[in-house]
Amino acid sequence: MSKLSIVPFGKTNLYVSRIGLGVAALGRPGYINLGHGIDLQENYDSDFMKERTSEVMTAAANAGVTYFDTARSYGKGEQFVASWLNEQKDKSKYVVGSKWGYEYTAEWNVKAEHHEIKSHTVDLLRKQWVESVENLDDNLKIYHIHSATLESGVLENKDVLEQLWDIKSTGTIIGLSLSGPHQADTLKKALTIKRDEKFLFQSVQATYNILERSAAKMLEEAAYQGWGVIIKEAVANGRLTSRNTEEQFAKHKSTLEFIAQKHDVTIDAVAISFIIAQPWVSVVLSGASTPEQFEQNRKGASFRLDLMDLQMLDELIEEPEEYWSIRKNLEWN
Repeated sequence: MSKLSIVPFGKTNLYVSRIGLGVAALGRPGYINLGHGIDLQENYDSDFMKERTSEVMTAAANAGVTYFDTARSYGKGEQFVASWLNEQKDKSKYVVGSKWGYEYTAEWNVKAEHHEIKSHTVDLLRKQWVESVENLDDNLKIYHIHSATLESGVLENKDVLEQLWDIKSTGTIIGLSLSGPHQADTLKKALTIKRDEKFLFQSVQATYNILERSAAKMLEEAAYQGWGVIIKEAVANGRLTSRNTEEQFAKHKSTLEFIAQKHDVTIDAVAISFIIAQPWVSVVLSGASTPEQFEQNRKGASFRLDLMDLQMLDELIEEPEEYWSIRKNLEWN
């Protein structure tokens, strides 16, 4: 299979691989992906997970991945990514994006009352920016607000915005990640934040997949304005894989299996191919927890869905409130 293509990241000076790797499921013991504990063989030892992260990153890099995504709240995600980078002969070719705004609080447990606590204060931004730079050094090219929402007030916090402008002046691309049923509204607000006719933000990371498409128009607008667009949760935390046993999803699963069999791939590859087909997407993240999962995911870049496929997939769309309600109730494992 040929290596992944490299594309411009919006109108910035960066180039990224069409598929990237996110380490939300690799940097900490617990996560909401279906079957996460099985993927880790229920071995949550820090050294084991560091080695597993290295194995998946190596598989991704061998396929042509140049973009890796992490966050301060992904347990030891930044440290694991940095450790792998430091073993590479030419680590300068890799682009890393990280996020600030949540603190990891699970203390390396699979189950916890709170896995992460949100705080969009300028003090936490300053603290976490220093920590991210210490971990990732020159590979840290993109820095996102983690799950920005209108409710948090982060896009109206003058101290935070001023600090982000200062970070931007170092050459770092400033962005925001989105979550929840009102992603489009938050992005619409972010698109108005300018100084001297220049956007503060040049990157957006959003949930968009076969089931949840509500932010599509605003993401397309961001791309038109020159932003890089990163898509997360392409397989809906495992709901768009063979692991989904929801009774009410059985009919939709049959549709996905039919399309997957037609193209000789797995369901997750269909989900990723659907996203790659959107012309406004810069990079779609694989959230693989094993090298084998990544190899399945990457096949999404090796074929194109036809018109009949796309029409069938349109029948799977969920209302945003329904999608996010289901996601909220996924079990940490």
